[in-house]
Amino acid sequence: MIFFQIALSLIFLHEIDAIRCKEWRIFPGLSKLNEQTARLIFLLAHLPIFYFILWLLTNTNVNLTLRIGIDIFLIIHLVLHAFFSKHKKNEFKDWISWTVISGAA
Repeated sequence: MIFFQIALSLIFLHEIDAIRCKEWRIFPGLSKLNEQTARLIFLLAHLPIFYFILWLLTNTNVNLTLRIGIDIFLIIHLVLHAFFSKHKKNEFKDWISWTVISGAA
């Protein structure tokens, strides 16, 4: 359980870093919008996502299934970041960003 909690903390930390690195610029779809609109959509989209995750974690009926699903997502998330690492607008270049991303996975 402690590793799952650390992974969840790291993905939340990554999303803070994602604002700094303007991750919406490498998202298909969001990258086509103007900067302010894309940033707003990216930011606001995380509210229901984080709420839903935290709500599900308090529901013991889905706790294990949710943890497995989040674990799978974190691995896919790392693969996607590796795939987009050469994108010209990708700003996840420093060791801190990659430690957080890979540590979550």
